[in-house]
Amino acid sequence: MTTRSIGRRDGEVQAENIFASAPSNRNLEKFQNHGCKTTHCNLQVVKNCTFLFLATKPYILPAVLQQMAPAVTPKHVVISMAAGVSLQSLEELLPAGTKVLRVMLNLPCEVQSGAILLAQGSCAGEQDVALLKRLLSPCGLVEEAPESYLDIHTGLSGSGVAYVYTFAEALAEGAVKMGMPGDMAYKMAAQTLLGGAKMILETGEHPAVLRSAVCTPGGTTIHALHELEKGTLRATVMNAVEAATTRARELGKR
Repeated sequence: MTTRSIGRRDGEVQAENIFASAPSNRNLEKFQNHGCKTTHCNLQVVKNCTFLFLATKPYILPAVLQQMAPAVTPKHVVISMAAGVSLQSLEELLPAGTKVLRVMLNLPCEVQSGAILLAQGSCAGEQDVALLKRLLSPCGLVEEAPESYLDIHTGLSGSGVAYVYTFAEALAEGAVKMGMPGDMAYKMAAQTLLGGAKMILETGEHPAVLRSAVCTPGGTTIHALHELEKGTLRATVMNAVEAATTRARELGKR
């Protein structure tokens, strides 16, 4: 968890009920500042908690699981946030029958506007999925999907935030070029992206339909869109999602 999302604002999860483990105090300081329990012993967390969130680098995870395994019982639900480590690999390193889920988040979870995708292992049930969704829902949109979608989600939403920031920067600097002050341009660019995204989610309309609603014959928007098409914006973005997804799959095979 990040410093902004420790505990639930609605009070359902209190900070004192969160037990965090990390090798160094530097990684635990933010939890301590918010009133969470902390330790350097992973087994201590396993023995005192039911929902176990694993937020480690993928190459470290097998060693952590081997350390935890002797204390894991049927009551535990293990949730991995590590990219590329499959449900099958997780289940093989834990006692038979362990309930395992994978979850992939993105940076805007810090401001409760994230895009979160989860996949359940062979022994996890719908009740486990429902509870995890409820726990994560204050962080943003939470959806369940087949595990094969998680790498795509990395390319779309995990890395995609960087694409959005790049576009926001270019959008604002276009306005600066035309004479608008930078501070105002960046605020307006951000609000434009926020409003456009909200309309997609709330209306359920295809983006192409909403785009057409902005265009008028011979108007400013259609002229601007023509310039974007000259720069192959859509093809470039699609290629970016493909490249990030492919890289996520490669990392998962290591």
